[in-house]
Amino acid sequence: MTTLGILGGGQLGRMLAMAAARLGIDCHIYCPEADPPAGQVSAAVTVAGYDDETALSAFAETVDSVTTEFENVPAATARFLAARVPVHPSAEALEIAQDRIAEKSFLNGIGIDTAPWRAVDTLADLTAALGEIGPRGVLKTCRLGYDGKGQARLNGPEDAPDAFAAMKGAPAVLEGFAAFEREISVIAARGTDGTVRCYDPGENHHSEGILRTTTVPARIDDATRAAALAMAERIVTELDYVGVIGVEMFAMPGGTLLVNEIAPRVHNTGHWTIEGCAVSQFEQHVRAVCGIPLGDPARHSDAVMENLIGDDINAVPALLAEPGAALHLYGKGEARPGRKMGHVTRLVTG
Repeated sequence: MTTLGILGGGQLGRMLAMAAARLGIDCHIYCPEADPPAGQVSAAVTVAGYDDETALSAFAETVDSVTTEFENVPAATARFLAARVPVHPSAEALEIAQDRIAEKSFLNGIGIDTAPWRAVDTLADLTAALGEIGPRGVLKTCRLGYDGKGQARLNGPEDAPDAFAAMKGAPAVLEGFAAFEREISVIAARGTDGTVRCYDPGENHHSEGILRTTTVPARIDDATRAAALAMAERIVTELDYVGVIGVEMFAMPGGTLLVNEIAPRVHNTGHWTIEGCAVSQFEQHVRAVCGIPLGDPARHSDAVMENLIGDDINAVPALLAEPGAALHLYGKGEARPGRKMGHVTRLVTG
């Protein structure tokens, strides 16, 4: 039996392991945290640091290939394992996606537009950047920010000192304000043979920097849809990427698209594929990284996916009683503000 190693033990690893089991593939979770959610549904768990070379070597001996369930796995860990077993996505792809400046430079270098941006190391850099790209924007740490963390909005130059202080000395990037009509995302997959498959774009709504819902199909015309799919395919091809990737985009007035960011992993905005497609993003990722032919990403139903965040977990009894609600709980013990506890997907009929 094939065994897939997964670096990281959160809910994405959990859903990957469940999808792998459908294909007769065992999963071995490797992460520093005890009792990880993914470990509850996996064949084996190693609890050790990402810099523990002895534990990593032993882990590599037990698996046929390795993947990641979150983008901030150290690239050095992926590179160490890649000398012993196939690892997807590659350390090089992780390094690009883990740093916003590297990511934006890569995207612009392959002809894909982003919002205007400038690197910011000092308050003087930030002041100058606001003068160059406009007085409104978002200042973000170059690394490790997610779900609205490590970010500060600026509505004018007067916000610069507080925004810069919020970075706490970390290298940052200023992203200019983009007056988008809606945010969409494409979940794309690329196999070891270079085959690319993309899911229909979803339309995303956030609250306080955290995704609340994804609705499929997105309210875009056919030309914008085709452009979004083509951009996602170009990204995975130019990265020589293997696996599933999430590509977040801004749909601008007039039909143009800007890429906001890329996430080298299965993605929250693709959870709807579990109920909405014959082959979910999780199964597609397992297929890709294990060298199995990719499945058909066609959507058989419209869908709305809603995250359950923090105290939303209290709605579980009602959701269990709701006809047509497909509930997924992540096995997390404590509900905290901003913590994703699960999600629910509703297929749209009629």
